[in-house]
Amino acid sequence: MSSDATTAQEALTFTDLGLSPKVLSAVTDAGYTKPTPIQAGAIPHALLGKDVLGIAQTGTGKTASFVLPMLTRLEKGRARARMPRTLILEPTRELAAQVEENFIKYGKNHKLNIALLIGGVSFDEQDKKLERGADVLIATPGRLLDHRERGKLLLNGVEILVIDEADRMLDMGFIPDIERICEMIPFTRQTLFFSATMPPEITKLTEKFLHAPVRVEVSKAASTATSITQRLVKSGSKPWDKRETLRNLIKAEDSDLKNAIIFCNRKVEVSELFRSLLKHDFDAGALHGDMDQRARMQMLANFRDGKLRYLVASDVAARGLDIPDVSHVFNYDVPIHAEDYVHRIGRTGRAGRSGKSFTIATRSDTKYVDAIEKLIGTKIEWHDGDLSTVTESEGEDSPRRGRGTPRRAGRKDEDRKGRGERKKERHARHGEDEMPETAREEQPVAEVADIAERRVRKDAIRSENDRKGSANRNEQRGNGRSQRDHNRPARHRQEEDDATVGFGDDVPAFMRIVAKV
Repeated sequence: MSSDATTAQEALTFTDLGLSPKVLSAVTDAGYTKPTPIQAGAIPHALLGKDVLGIAQTGTGKTASFVLPMLTRLEKGRARARMPRTLILEPTRELAAQVEENFIKYGKNHKLNIALLIGGVSFDEQDKKLERGADVLIATPGRLLDHRERGKLLLNGVEILVIDEADRMLDMGFIPDIERICEMIPFTRQTLFFSATMPPEITKLTEKFLHAPVRVEVSKAASTATSITQRLVKSGSKPWDKRETLRNLIKAEDSDLKNAIIFCNRKVEVSELFRSLLKHDFDAGALHGDMDQRARMQMLANFRDGKLRYLVASDVAARGLDIPDVSHVFNYDVPIHAEDYVHRIGRTGRAGRSGKSFTIATRSDTKYVDAIEKLIGTKIEWHDGDLSTVTESEGEDSPRRGRGTPRRAGRKDEDRKGRGERKKERHARHGEDEMPETAREEQPVAEVADIAERRVRKDAIRSENDRKGSANRNEQRGNGRSQRDHNRPARHRQEEDDATVGFGDDVPAFMRIVAKV
């Protein structure tokens, strides 16, 4: 974009974009006067009914880029029962609920019915909203298809389709669902795609859903905001090393830290780190995909309202969540997918504010760090020296030896020696006197003999009991056999007398024949 075009765009106000008076009034009441670059570039095209592919950094107002023109276009017409007029697809429940909040805020001068279809909520309540007729339907793909298969939803009245966080929707297994949903929607619909990242392979997929789209790219794809200070922090690879590194980092940043989101790669790590922070008296909450929907929303509300200072979260909180004033982001784990880094740190430094992000890295994270730096096109500075300064013991990634893992040849004596050394260290750490070798060799003989004698007596008693029990069983078996012999014909008794020794009473017939021969 040329400098003249940039200057002209900066001079634009919302009144220059063609929005309706009702929408402009709500925007003014919300305290906004100038649109962000993505809003200024996308809203005019969306109002004309064109397909739009919008790419911009996270935290630049992409949600309003489709909410505001949709509200203007929805002022004409009315929804019918079970036939929504517009459809917005979101990858997570939290994002869907957040978009609903935007429609409520900017649509306060409109009498629109808004239906939110997400998991973790009763079907009945959602069905009632669909029966009244939904002007705006906001949904996650799975719950939308559930309602469709139950016969509670018709999509042939959809005029506008919005796919938010398009790269995630298409890249995380939603492609089949999106294709099914698009087949249910009229071909003449308007489609809007918005995302912070748009790799080339994902752009090719958008050709299936967009028709002659206007590409609005106001910043380099996958770039990070310049208002965010980014740092890498070295750490040992063990969980306790990383937890200690995080605690020290939080304490060092305490004077500038208002609140922080701490990202982990896995749900189990979210739970473990959450418990560890509570144990060390940090005011923390947790958020991941396995939590009940009500608990997730309550946790987000508490963090947004300042009741929690730290939120330990999986990537469910990395996409599009609008918590305006987050001062810090800590990546407890380096994200495996480089694009996730952009979304994670985008939770801070929003709307021009300054923010800080710290990413804890171990030796095994080197390739992921390299991928992130390649994606964002810049080197990330180290906070306190790079990984070359990590000592060998801190950097070891030796896995625990599980069952079935072979011991390395020639190391038996070393392992035994190592165990002895570790035992000595343990005694020293706990302030115990180290037991000399001679003392261990000169343990009281009487004590050892007493233990052995008790064990011998116990074995003798067990053997005697076994012998008596065996004799009783044989006697009972003999009595029973005598009674059966008396009642059976002589032929059977003769066959049993000739039976092979060692098989008891029930000898197979073929073995009896062999015994006779």
